[in-house]
Amino acid sequence: MSDTQHDQAERHDPVYDQLAATDEFKELRRAYRSFVFPATIAFLAWYLLYVVMSNWATGFMNIRLVGNINVALVFGLLQFVTTFALAWLYSRYSTAKLDPLARHLNDHYETGR
Repeated sequence: MSDTQHDQAERHDPVYDQLAATDEFKELRRAYRSFVFPATIAFLAWYLLYVVMSNWATGFMNIRLVGNINVALVFGLLQFVTTFALAWLYSRYSTAKLDPLARHLNDHYETGR
């Protein structure tokens, strides 16, 4: 590691090290990961299903549902719906679970200065 990188690493507030070692911080990270990792895996699996089916299940994807609307178009539009739904769910989860923990840690950080 170069000297400038080492100097930058040493400049952070030592209170952060104290906070990072607390159970509350570990709980915040666990709560964050317990939503983000499964949601990311589910969304990527859903997206890859769309890609795989578009490439290898063309007969199914070409089925017309109504007029010129086929299964592939519906799957594609559902990608957008899924993205917005996931953002909304994360916002609710963050507000209910993560923000109270983060506020508590922030209060602790500000009083520890």
